[in-house]
Amino acid sequence: MSKDILIIGGGISGITTAVEAAETGYNVTLIEKNPYLGGRVAQMNRYFPKLCPPYCGLEINIRRIKTNPRIKYFTLSSVEGIKGQEGNYEVTLRIQPRFVSQRCTACGECARVCPAERRDAFNLDLSSTKAIYLPHSLAVPYNYVIDEKACLKCGTCVDACKYGAIELEMQAETKNINVGSIVVATGWQPYDATRIDNLGFGKYKDVITNMMMERIAAPNGPTQGKILRPSDMSEPKKVAFVQCAGSRDENHLPYCSAVCCLASLKQITYLREAIPDSQAFMFYIDVRTPGKYEDFLTKVSGDEKVFLIKGKVAAVEEDTKTKELIVEAEDILAGKKIKVQVDMVVLACGMQPNNGLSMNINRDKNGFISLEQGNGIYAAGVAKKPQDVASSVQNATGTALKAIQSIVR
Repeated sequence: MSKDILIIGGGISGITTAVEAAETGYNVTLIEKNPYLGGRVAQMNRYFPKLCPPYCGLEINIRRIKTNPRIKYFTLSSVEGIKGQEGNYEVTLRIQPRFVSQRCTACGECARVCPAERRDAFNLDLSSTKAIYLPHSLAVPYNYVIDEKACLKCGTCVDACKYGAIELEMQAETKNINVGSIVVATGWQPYDATRIDNLGFGKYKDVITNMMMERIAAPNGPTQGKILRPSDMSEPKKVAFVQCAGSRDENHLPYCSAVCCLASLKQITYLREAIPDSQAFMFYIDVRTPGKYEDFLTKVSGDEKVFLIKGKVAAVEEDTKTKELIVEAEDILAGKKIKVQVDMVVLACGMQPNNGLSMNINRDKNGFISLEQGNGIYAAGVAKKPQDVASSVQNATGTALKAIQSIVR
């Protein structure tokens, strides 16, 4: 019987589960498919309602990981197979090559000479990087990585690296571990906005998603924190925030993603702070800001240049002459249909669970992991249901206890 715990997913939920279990005295293996820890939280600009940077809390937990010998973490890793039962799981991990060793000092000389480029997924394709790149300015581990699909294998980066850290012949590894319980903290992905035909995403450059807005507003984002619309890099003076983009819709996501309203209210503060003479129009079905978040709604909606319009958006079109976007919607409270011309549209896309595990696990009809597996496998955070960061952290702490109890049994 093993007393070790495997955590699949290195976002805020996985990191929290790892440090809580390890500081209780259990050995933890934490794996993450991306080349860095932090998950979606690392892409955020600020938390609501205090509007503080996410690295306030994330950095503390990462420091707890680095200083705790009971935690081993692997990036670019996934589960290839699981055998056994509660208390005695044999897990096969697949670790993809980074092509850059730990000798890397992140000096950046390799990227300066690299001739190949790739779209930057961390910035939601709003920018590009070289084929050898640092995932982001606060990445953990703080080492460069090579995108194998974009790399030309020309060797210029090898010649430029005076530390001998680049190994183009590095191969994938397989690692077998024995654990007593497993926590699945695979997080979420934004709903594909290109599937919502009437809202113009993919057709008009200035229709973006809420995650793209987070990256635009972030100091380490594609515009260094300046709110600029993608088409011409100008400041948008009028911005529409469209709620439930694909959510609460039987043709897309039938459920509410719980945090979209608050995320849009938060992003309205980004706009109003960065561009004082700007206007924000938020189109909503219902504004859901439960409990302590009601004060946040009151604060944001009290701004005289913020307009909350109860009504579902029917279409987003572009004026052929001015290139402004025209939002067509029903204003339920006024009892009429309206058209609002804006410079940019932000779609509040819903949260979908990440479903890529090669393991037998119970899921509900929406793809989220069922609350109890009954076999020493547990879910944490958004892998279980849509929720905000604070709720995910609380849930992850409880899940760490369940994983420990499973081993004790």
